[in-house]
Amino acid sequence: MPRIPRITNQQILEAARQVFLQQGFGASTLEIAQQAGISEASIFKRFLTKEELFFAAMGIPEKPLWVNELESLCGKGDLKENLINICLQIMEFYREVLPRIIMLRSRGNAIAELGGKEPRPMLDVKVLTAFLEREINQDRLRPCDPQTVAHILVGSVMNYVFLEQMSSQATMPTAELAIGTYLNSRDSATEISVFVLSLVDIVWLGIALSQD
Repeated sequence: MPRIPRITNQQILEAARQVFLQQGFGASTLEIAQQAGISEASIFKRFLTKEELFFAAMGIPEKPLWVNELESLCGKGDLKENLINICLQIMEFYREVLPRIIMLRSRGNAIAELGGKEPRPMLDVKVLTAFLEREINQDRLRPCDPQTVAHILVGSVMNYVFLEQMSSQATMPTAELAIGTYLNSRDSATEISVFVLSLVDIVWLGIALSQD
């Protein structure tokens, strides 16, 4: 019979979180192993890479859900509605992870470019840029600079979430909009941030093939 592990994955993640918060991504897995009371090799039996351990410990998805599902939207459905939903999911992602990133930075532990990768926001801009470029190539958007549009959308949403985190307000304005084409494929009225609606409305005026 296989031996029952004496320490759970959650205990390893708790130890890793403590060390990462103190030292940032540069912390050694050996120190994390010592904190957890296990061998360094035991960590890599549970987590394939240090990056995977870091993301899991800090509760930051290595690949956000909206990125995974973005490909299925290309060339399909109402593009403006798709952009609203994409921005909404980006907002929810950063609402979840930004407090953790702020915590790391407040302790002087900036998140390193993991494995040579670019920071998460820049990766998000690149992913959204590629999506917009494909939509332009399919004549669903007028010719424009997709990277600039992606910067406006991702940057504006991130800034909104940052200000929201800094604010003492518990809730932000919302509005209801019935949208049939969503990443979750639900045909129901969904609460959408007024900010997201306004942001996409403004950007849409400059990128739509025809004005609605």
